Amino acid sequence: MTFGNLDLNTTWFVLIGVLFTGYAMLDGFDLGVGALHLFARKDEHRRLMLNAIGPVWDGNEVWLVTGGGALFAAFPNVYATVFSGFYLAFMLLLAALIFRAVAIEFRSKKPMRWWRQMWDIGFAGGSILSSVLIGVAMGNIAYGIPIDGRGEYAGAFWGLLHPYALLLGVTTLALFMMHGAIYTAMKTEGELHEKVRVWIQNSIIFFILCYGVTTVATLLYAPHMAARMRANPWLFSVALLNMLAIANIPREIHRGRDGRAFLSSCVAMMAMMALFALGMYPNLVLSHPEAANSLTIINAASSKKTLEIMLTIAVIGMPLVLAYTASIYWIFRGKVKLDRGSY
Repeated sequence: MTFGNLDLNTTWFVLIGVLFTGYAMLDGFDLGVGALHLFARKDEHRRLMLNAIGPVWDGNEVWLVTGGGALFAAFPNVYATVFSGFYLAFMLLLAALIFRAVAIEFRSKKPMRWWRQMWDIGFAGGSILSSVLIGVAMGNIAYGIPIDGRGEYAGAFWGLLHPYALLLGVTTLALFMMHGAIYTAMKTEGELHEKVRVWIQNSIIFFILCYGVTTVATLLYAPHMAARMRANPWLFSVALLNMLAIANIPREIHRGRDGRAFLSSCVAMMAMMALFALGMYPNLVLSHPEAANSLTIINAASSKKTLEIMLTIAVIGMPLVLAYTASIYWIFRGKVKLDRGSY
């Protein structure tokens, strides 16, 4: 099977979107668990939350590394522009992810209360900061960043923290908190489970409010994100799927079907990422205010040969990654129990 340049570029646009969607769904719930961590008052409950994500959190982050690597190989100009322009923001994100990982491993090494509280704060703070920064990055990519004629970022760090980007950051945090609360309910029982059910209701309200405000702000300040849907009304089916998936979450929680609620949350995240991709295509990074300088799947792509070789590797590698991920979740299925080997 042969591909034209545009077919290959579009294929890699979709594949990279799939990788980042996988990261959002998988690492999103353990970032959400971290953001909710301090709401648990008992040490036993905090340990249960850590052990709910313990076997999978580090594997979830592989999707981010894989997505970044694919972006570097398929669209190197985008990688160069974004990583140089967002350098300080990405260093903060990296520091937050590292500190969060260290907190998970160090938290239960000593029994002293002050020791565990220190790492609890680090775990929660790292999770919250990571979630917000991911949303801020997406907000800037959707809204547009200043790019000069050479394809280089022409702004400053503080210019990335405009209201629309910060709104996306808070909305992402709310989404991950909802996702993480549902996952925690699915993995726990007893007193903690009942507490988490309250967290789910509150996080759903928090997310819906943020999402509603973000939708209005997008229509007002980033109308290009809805242009494709206005031109192709059938694409509103994706938005409808998103709304139905979100609406199904409280329904499934009310009926005690936590697993189905988690699947609904995953479907909602996939639909939101699809809406983001539909709004961006064929752009990868929008230039604002000089739209002509935007990086697209055409002017930012690697050579056709490179994309073809990468596609062959992806066809071989992706099933292995999916099989490994599925096997880990299958092995560690069921409710969390504390034992001598627990965090």
